[in-house]
Amino acid sequence: MPQLLVRDVPRDVVAALKRQAASHGRSAEAEHRAILEKALKAGRESFRARAAFLRSETRGRIQGESADLIREERERR
Repeated sequence: MPQLLVRDVPRDVVAALKRQAASHGRSAEAEHRAILEKALKAGRESFRARAAFLRSETRGRIQGESADLIREERERR
């Protein structure tokens, strides 16, 4: 499995991660994986929610390839 190395992490952050890992009954490495997975999942969910919102806000408006729309506008001139 691939590895990830993060350099120059402040000591206080490392200490906080170790305390958090201990409070969850995990190794520091397992805690790091859990934090990364949670952050990435939240990012995907946030993107999906935003995309759904934008789809609902633009429903019924002009849709299509932008190049086609630009071409049509130029031909009208």
